[in-house]
Amino acid sequence: MTRRILGVSLALGMAGLWGCAAKPVDSFTLQVDLPPQFELKTAANYGPATGEACTLPRRRGKRPERKVFFTDYKAAASRVSYQLPLNETVGGCPLVLRGVEFDFYAKWGTRDGDVGGDIAGISIRDSLAGEIPRMPESGIQELLWQCQWLFRTVGPIHALRKVLSCNSLGASGQSRTTHAGGGFSRDELRRKSILIKLGLTNEERPYMGDNWVRFPKGWKRCRGASLEDQYAFCMGNTTDFKPFKMPDGRICDIYPTCTE
Repeated sequence: MTRRILGVSLALGMAGLWGCAAKPVDSFTLQVDLPPQFELKTAANYGPATGEACTLPRRRGKRPERKVFFTDYKAAASRVSYQLPLNETVGGCPLVLRGVEFDFYAKWGTRDGDVGGDIAGISIRDSLAGEIPRMPESGIQELLWQCQWLFRTVGPIHALRKVLSCNSLGASGQSRTTHAGGGFSRDELRRKSILIKLGLTNEERPYMGDNWVRFPKGWKRCRGASLEDQYAFCMGNTTDFKPFKMPDGRICDIYPTCTE
């Protein structure tokens, strides 16, 4: 190898090393475990870095400050994974990741309309002075979220429908009243991972209180003021009930067993 070629090779090698040093990986890994028959829309939202006065140009049909990912329904449980930049520059404007939104959809029946959904999200903020890092030594922070089907009746025939509700779980596995979510600082996420474990409990419960009464074999729908009363609050009457229509067309007296 001539001295000139050797010099060029060394220069290119040093340039490559310098480029790696000047542009370190500034991202984190986001993974979501989905139960069977779940669909997910994930949106990573960016905004100008703190102290920046720049604004992003509005483009017809495009939002450069938002990265959107879609995951279709799968018959079996599955895991999706994203590598999300924590900062980037768009149109000369320095942006930082401000949060990630999740739209969950799930099937509860066989008809096209037998679908329920809920939303969740994690916020990502600037580092705070004196903040205690919460990321475990493994570099993987697990978030436990759990969804549940809530049943209700709608319309004059009191057709049964279901609503999806997703909450955060405590360290002991108990469901919290808070909606599924979480918050992190940008520094603690750098080159780390978040693993969201989304579960679906088998236990269903009424969508609203004081509409159903629980019995050993299921729930009965309160009669209300009359059989035509679509809201039908129990109001202390736990002896008079009304039939409702199941998704398969059956007229039932108790959910989910239909008859006692």
